[in-house]
Amino acid sequence: MILDKQLMFDESESAITATRASTNVLDLGSSDAGKSEDLDIFARTTEAFNNLTSLGIKLQTATDAAFTTPVDLPAQEAITLASGGLAINKEVLRTSLPKGCLRYVRLNYTVTGTAPTTGKITAGLIINRQTNP
Repeated sequence: MILDKQLMFDESESAITATRASTNVLDLGSSDAGKSEDLDIFARTTEAFNNLTSLGIKLQTATDAAFTTPVDLPAQEAITLASGGLAINKEVLRTSLPKGCLRYVRLNYTVTGTAPTTGKITAGLIINRQTNP
């Protein structure tokens, strides 16, 4: 999989130890990039999570980079620690960029349960998905 720095929400630089938005907000420009359905959203753990009950991942869009009025999009996942889905190198979100995106998009992470002390994710947009394991 080839990653583009300009299309990354997070790059494992900081642990997700509380509910927060992605490190980066992506500017899709003035067109609805989701109409082409050529872009996929991916998120993968790069450090195992501990302590929490579950991690919710929600795609949000807005007309301004400050996300004054964020709109939740259909791409959402909730992964429990007990399922093993938050271990290292697990794909936690895999979906196409939905139609109806406004100019700016970001991920929003929701920590449920005890705050983790470890757990990192690399997430972004990609054009073509790698399909081999």
